[in-house]
Amino acid sequence: MTRAPGKPSPETIAALVRIVGEDYAIRDEEAMAPYLTEWRDRYRGKAALVLKPGSTEEVAAILKCANETLTAIVPQGGNTGLVGGQIPFETGHEVVVLLERLDQVLDLDLASNTMTVEAGLVLAQAQEAAASVGRLFPLSLASEGCCQIGGVLATNAGGMAVLAYGSARDLTLGLEVVLPDGRVWSALKSLRKDNSGYDLKDLFIGSEGTLGIITAAVLRLYPKPVESVTGIVGLSKLEDTPALFARLYEGAGPMLTTIEIMSRAGVEFVLKHVSGARDPFASPHPWYVLFEFSSPREGEGLSALAETLLQACLQAGEIDDVVIASSLTQAQELWRLRELMSEVQRHEGGSIKHDISVPVARVPEFIARANQLVELMIPGARPVPFGHLGDGNIHYNVSQPVSMDRTVFLANWEALNAAVHEIVLDLDGSISAEHGIGRLKRDLLPHAKQEVEIELMRKIKQAFDPNNILNPGKLIA
Repeated sequence: MTRAPGKPSPETIAALVRIVGEDYAIRDEEAMAPYLTEWRDRYRGKAALVLKPGSTEEVAAILKCANETLTAIVPQGGNTGLVGGQIPFETGHEVVVLLERLDQVLDLDLASNTMTVEAGLVLAQAQEAAASVGRLFPLSLASEGCCQIGGVLATNAGGMAVLAYGSARDLTLGLEVVLPDGRVWSALKSLRKDNSGYDLKDLFIGSEGTLGIITAAVLRLYPKPVESVTGIVGLSKLEDTPALFARLYEGAGPMLTTIEIMSRAGVEFVLKHVSGARDPFASPHPWYVLFEFSSPREGEGLSALAETLLQACLQAGEIDDVVIASSLTQAQELWRLRELMSEVQRHEGGSIKHDISVPVARVPEFIARANQLVELMIPGARPVPFGHLGDGNIHYNVSQPVSMDRTVFLANWEALNAAVHEIVLDLDGSISAEHGIGRLKRDLLPHAKQEVEIELMRKIKQAFDPNNILNPGKLIA
């Protein structure tokens, strides 16, 4: 029987340090601290060592050594994950491997509309590199100023443009991955079509660093939009949102690039805590839907199209009011309401969070049932649902009652998660839409998936990482 990874010996630590050099190995507890805590402070781990390799070859040497010595490795990108997948456990036996030095754009191929980048490149920098040659890399996240491409792919991040462009998996054509035994699988291809067997890259994307460490990727680029229009809709009835989405999508097709839903509670938090934020409407509405049309061609008449479609919605009684941005500044003000919604919840005390997806048509049913459940379980708690209406991904966050102690409220996290997820599963949804499983949802996964799915996932893990050195205890037990 294979021995489980344990505390690395002084000899192993010394060997790992030699691979990257003393300047890129951190052993001091205080210096390691920023890499051992999740930004929401839900997880605080310990590590034997933090390494910053500067090349794929150094990553390979680290994993070869770790596999031979049975040393557990925790890959980490920008440390923006929300489910604890990038944080080591509390034993202090694991080694954290950071990819931040692998931050180069290796190639920009305009003929193929692709960009080859290293895994430590920050997402915003990837967007800027694409824009510098007149292209768009459409993946957009609230954490794009600090999250890295490797982490984005390892968690199959989604964001606000999934409706038009897909998630990270859809935007990736090729990968370079270091396997747990130190071998390198290099498939940095820009092919749209490759029907030559199993698509291995799709196993690594979304695997949360449990099967290999992504060191580089070939990403898809798109024509840069030259015309766009942003608008926001006020609704009194949540049940009207699927009809609104259908009308906009049927009328605009792929030019509808984003459609986001926000509750009044969330909007009020932004108005309360963000200087300069203002309600776009003269009177409040229970629900807000933010949308964007965009096109790489000029002269599409997007503003006129939006006005025509929304006028039809008004006449049908599907919406109560609408504002279409008349300037870039006004469009940015509308987007601030959505982009700051997660951040401002901190000012309202504890928040119990859910990252779920259900079929678009069932979003209103999910929110209505979840709201009733929350009031039953924690009277006075304040649901703050918001998210990506176009793909059914709702961030169902619940802020503490005004008069309740934060610690007492957060003690309800597991029970409320379990109850909300029961509703999600009853509606044929997913308990994780874009944040992953990590530590937070690992023990919920067997209840959310079929037994045969869990069995296959375990067999894949065993086949790729028989010594269980890569992110052990994450994603799947």
